[in-house]
Amino acid sequence: MDIIKVRVARPRDRKSLTDFQLQMALETEGQELDSRMVSQGVKSVLDDPQKATYFVAELEGVKGIVGCLMITDEWSDWRNGWVWWIQSLYVLPEYRNRGIFTALFEHVWMIVDSTSDVKGIRLYVDKRNIRAREVYEAIGMTGEHYTTYELMKE
Repeated sequence: MDIIKVRVARPRDRKSLTDFQLQMALETEGQELDSRMVSQGVKSVLDDPQKATYFVAELEGVKGIVGCLMITDEWSDWRNGWVWWIQSLYVLPEYRNRGIFTALFEHVWMIVDSTSDVKGIRLYVDKRNIRAREVYEAIGMTGEHYTTYELMKE
């Protein structure tokens, strides 16, 4: 059984986090992102924890991180508390199906479950990403209530 350690990202994880985001965009949406822009975006989070928090997974015997996710906050007036959004989730292909996502999710859920002002977790997923949707449903998440819309500047 693999020993997985989850921790908050550190500045030295910046290159890996940047690479993960570039790979994820290409893999899931066929988009080639500007690496300098993504690197600056990752640095911005690492420099200012008010923006978001990256959690990373390390696998015993493997150098470097093998997966990550980022948490952002949304205030819910309906719940009088925070909802955490999982974003920027990525696991290196060669380490998938080894419990990396589960370890990341369980670590975050443990924090949510023990914090009275955090009421739950949400995430969005590309509708075409059937594999990811199946994984989220397997851990008890549901996509039955909301559809996400967006309007983005280029």
